[in-house]
Amino acid sequence: MRGKDVILEKASVKFGDFTAVHPLDLKIQAGEFFCILGPSGCGKTTLLRMLSGFLQQTTGDVLIGGDVMNGIGPSDRPTSLIFQNLALFPLMTVWENVAFGLEMRGWAKAKRKARALELLQTVELSEQAEKTPAQLSGGQRQRVAIARALAVEPAVLLLDEPLSALDLKLRQHMRAELKQLQKTTGITFIYITHDQGEALTMSDRIAVMNEGRIEQVGTADHVYSHPANPFVATFVGENNMIRGEIIGTEGEMAVLDASQGQFRALNTHGLQTGDRAMLFVRPERMVISPGTKPDQNAMSTEFLRRDLEGAFSNVHVSCDGKEFSIHQTNVQNINYEPGEALTISFAPEAAVVMNEGVLSDE
Repeated sequence: MRGKDVILEKASVKFGDFTAVHPLDLKIQAGEFFCILGPSGCGKTTLLRMLSGFLQQTTGDVLIGGDVMNGIGPSDRPTSLIFQNLALFPLMTVWENVAFGLEMRGWAKAKRKARALELLQTVELSEQAEKTPAQLSGGQRQRVAIARALAVEPAVLLLDEPLSALDLKLRQHMRAELKQLQKTTGITFIYITHDQGEALTMSDRIAVMNEGRIEQVGTADHVYSHPANPFVATFVGENNMIRGEIIGTEGEMAVLDASQGQFRALNTHGLQTGDRAMLFVRPERMVISPGTKPDQNAMSTEFLRRDLEGAFSNVHVSCDGKEFSIHQTNVQNINYEPGEALTISFAPEAAVVMNEGVLSDE
């Protein structure tokens, strides 16, 4: 089983006057683990259904492996789709579920059972072959759905938020299993999720989607470290944001004047003096110091609370009525008193300024 590339050319989907997916151009490489990340209602499932053939695009073209898929239904495309609810057949055994697609293709029972058992070995479920789905755990049912999808030897596997119903530890385990399975098979995986942790952990590249448009495409590292706009900056990971006006630029840096102070930051978007702007800096890039000693790129704050999250904690402070968060590793137990004066600061290279735009939580 090897993957094929997927290309969208000016592809869009409309329902009456509503545009669910605006015309877009996108190329997904053969054998790539590609995530489409976005909030509920952004159009990502509609996009996946368009790729699968369950929904025909309104405009543009869909190509898989160089072949135009326009007008071709799901059963005739080199794709398999794993639904969010898995859609296993409760009265069939595990191996019968896996072999169902092969039965529809006319395979003899002995041949399709042998193939099903081979795939169950791949997903480490050989001993569960004669059980029904109800006798399996959530993670095991997930692997049955994957084996069933692989049985028809797709070039492209489409996954619609398949881990959303699992608990945290099982989701983390299944992330690693899916990534390893993708590497082993070489199939092109297109994975839909609203969970940024899944996208950052699993994908070779990510497309961030919002209101039917793709805002940015890139590797996990690039999207996290170099967001294209305020929406991406606030949707992918956490960010502290400061609004203000650009009062000067020098080389690759700009100075933002805000009610909390003046701050230097990277000016990768080419802002000019007088522009209204947003400054973004990740919580893990901010530093806390005791007392009030504001220096360059620093502000005096009051301690609000500390949220423990195991290996690290989130410290929340307030400045000029706005809350900021700082991530700290739990190498030592640091406690602050409510209202205690603290200084937070960050290096100019750790922050970026952008034109004012829509945030993910607006």
